[in-house]
Amino acid sequence: MVILVVAVCALYASPNLYGEDPAVQVSAGRNAEVNTQTLEQVQQTLQQQNIDAKGVALEEQQILVRLNSDDAQLPTREALERALGDDYVVALNLAPATPDWLESLGAGPMKLGLDLRGGVHFLMEVDMSAALGRALENLEEDFRTSLREERLRYRRVELVENGLEVQFRDAETLEQAVSFLEEKNPQLRIVEGDELTIKATLTEQRLKEIREYALKQNITIMRNRVNQLGVAEPVIQRQGADRIVVQLPGIQDTARAKEILNATATLQFRMVDLDHDVRDAVEGRVPPGSQLLMDRNGQPQLLEKRIMLTGDHIVDANSAFDEYGRPQVSIKLDSEGGDKMSRGTKDNIGKPMATVFIEYKPTPEKDDEGKTVFEKHEEVINVATIQARLGRDFRITGLDSPQEAQNLSLLLRAGALVAPIQIVEERTIGPSLGAENINLGMQAIIWGLCLVLAFMVLYYKKFGIVANMALLVNLVMIVGVMSLIPGATLTLPGMAGIVLTVGMAVDANVLIFERIREELRDGRSPQQAIHHGYDSALSTIADANITTLIAAIILFAVGTGPIKGFSVTLAIGILTSMFTAIVGTRAIVNSVWGGKRLEKLSI
Repeated sequence: MVILVVAVCALYASPNLYGEDPAVQVSAGRNAEVNTQTLEQVQQTLQQQNIDAKGVALEEQQILVRLNSDDAQLPTREALERALGDDYVVALNLAPATPDWLESLGAGPMKLGLDLRGGVHFLMEVDMSAALGRALENLEEDFRTSLREERLRYRRVELVENGLEVQFRDAETLEQAVSFLEEKNPQLRIVEGDELTIKATLTEQRLKEIREYALKQNITIMRNRVNQLGVAEPVIQRQGADRIVVQLPGIQDTARAKEILNATATLQFRMVDLDHDVRDAVEGRVPPGSQLLMDRNGQPQLLEKRIMLTGDHIVDANSAFDEYGRPQVSIKLDSEGGDKMSRGTKDNIGKPMATVFIEYKPTPEKDDEGKTVFEKHEEVINVATIQARLGRDFRITGLDSPQEAQNLSLLLRAGALVAPIQIVEERTIGPSLGAENINLGMQAIIWGLCLVLAFMVLYYKKFGIVANMALLVNLVMIVGVMSLIPGATLTLPGMAGIVLTVGMAVDANVLIFERIREELRDGRSPQQAIHHGYDSALSTIADANITTLIAAIILFAVGTGPIKGFSVTLAIGILTSMFTAIVGTRAIVNSVWGGKRLEKLSI
């Protein structure tokens, strides 16, 4: 059993010996697709520029160009960016050089943190004015729906500064509406104005709640998006009233990360306005309750302003192909969204419904507080006839490529940002600094290990050699387990945890060996001394390690970033050291000294 466990850990630790290749990664933007033609174009570009690539492969809708040196990365990226254009994202990367036979077994190198591997650090600021505007837009739609359902007739509902203004037809309806809206919306301050109007503004408490919600929800969505990117052990945390810190270890180039993190994509579903002519709207005569938008082909579409459903209700989205082999996105809504979609499509069967893609893009302009002004971009990506009453599950078709379907499903699945964000600080930690940290950490581990090995041999003689074998196996097991666990990441504090584990791992053997020496001094035979030594020391070893393990679990539960990295290696080291020190050394001692007539022990 010991040989099998150690062999499995050694197998999964072995990918760390192969290192990583400097690489350039090509992925598609929203309006492009990576395929075999793109692969051929990349290969031709490399050939024309006389760039010697170690390998070029199409993997999971991305092209990975492995290079022979770090110096070749920047020229390769620049050449591919010129050749492929803006529709593709070309990013620097580090690709594991693990052999195919190991990858087929699910083995891969240990994931390294930002301080060891390098990576990117973003400080992002949430646009709170946009969050407030979005909350007011939702409130406007709620007002319209509520007043219609209560049969309270109004002339208009429109957005004003920090609130809504509603005009009614008569004084009686106005009084009924005020009492109804005050009861339904206690978070609003409602005052009567001139010309049968009321103004509803948000209270300070509600404004504070909107800001808090925007920040917390954006942090959650950031975490979901980073998970979709596949970054191991990212750091995503709040800083101040409106800022978020995001650290992505292992990403050398910020392009792909910024594209996904900064995207504020969401959807709206609206009915196409069939009562008015779109040609009149193009000439400037847009009806009051409608909006003119362009589709992706540049054709005008006249839509009703009333929003049937927003992307906030989407709980899952997956890209796939329809029965004709065309890309589509299958969408699943929450119960409230399903009810809204059901009500909206019930009386509109046979009519066209538009899917509007919305994103906010930063502009060069600044507001009064010096913050970036975001511009809202709306595009009709699909117009489909409602064939039947829709519910919680439906699909979007008419997308240009599988890559677009995949990107759209990723953003919708991860969630739409409640408010746009701006990257106010960006730092890239180069792999050279990470290499220096690894070198210093390895020196600490090696010096600590050598001192412990020397002490054990000098003090415990042959039994010390057994303990040293267990200690070396323990290090291999730690690396193997860290490589095997998907979420485990080695950070600089994690290396400190390994140094600590080296000292703690030998503690168990010290307890066992001292107990054996006591038994020998009490006159027991060598075989009895070994047996009683292991049995008697077991409870003490268990107590010492379990208390440390509890501390490691608490650190993992309440800590963030580097503290978690330390606690993970500490916990793994405790478990592996108990196995090697108790089971492993016992197996070696039994095989060397067991079943023999012994006069004395080399201890």
